[in-house]
Amino acid sequence: MTVMNCLNLVVLALVCLSFSTVEAFTAGGGASRNRHRSNDVVTLSSLNSADARWWSNALATTTTTTTTTLRMSDFDFPSAMPIKPELTMKEKLEESATHFIADISSRLDDGVLPPPELEALRNARDADDSTEQLLALRIYELMIEQGMTYDIDAETGRLRPTQFNIQQNLDVPEVKGEFKHLYSYGMELIRRGLIDLETCKDVVKKRLIDRTGLSPEEFDNWLGY
Repeated sequence: MTVMNCLNLVVLALVCLSFSTVEAFTAGGGASRNRHRSNDVVTLSSLNSADARWWSNALATTTTTTTTTLRMSDFDFPSAMPIKPELTMKEKLEESATHFIADISSRLDDGVLPPPELEALRNARDADDSTEQLLALRIYELMIEQGMTYDIDAETGRLRPTQFNIQQNLDVPEVKGEFKHLYSYGMELIRRGLIDLETCKDVVKKRLIDRTGLSPEEFDNWLGY
């Protein structure tokens, strides 16, 4: 074998070695970029920090041996998701009010007016001096009126004024279930201190019990309490 042939073989080996090294960097870099894209939120500072650690690990791996395979488990990227601030109870109720108002407004059928309780909730949400108790009360009132005065179209999900006669259908399980759900919601508000007992009793009497034609005692027995 001539000297020239030996030199050619050495050059070819170096080229192959360089190619395998670049291939290792490319494969690892692609996995790193895909990892970043999978996060919902990535800050610029966390991205730079992660990239710096990736290059450091990759260089250490390729300088020690060219046969080592890079794996995603080799890199421990910290979560870049920002910590969501904890909302106060009033802020949670205001947020719930906003979603509730938007949901009902978007589902009203053409020409159907919203219940007056919707505007009352909007005013309570927007008032600077509103309390948690007032917001909870307005949400509860709107929940009841939506369930009692509107039907939901099975195909479109749109809200239309109901023609349903409650008092003639007290034996229907779905009717009893709806009343029990709304009644239990009020009890939960009392338990959490968001509505006082007398206020809740007044709402339940006027907006639930009176619609059934039952006395308060008969209403409790009907629901199984």
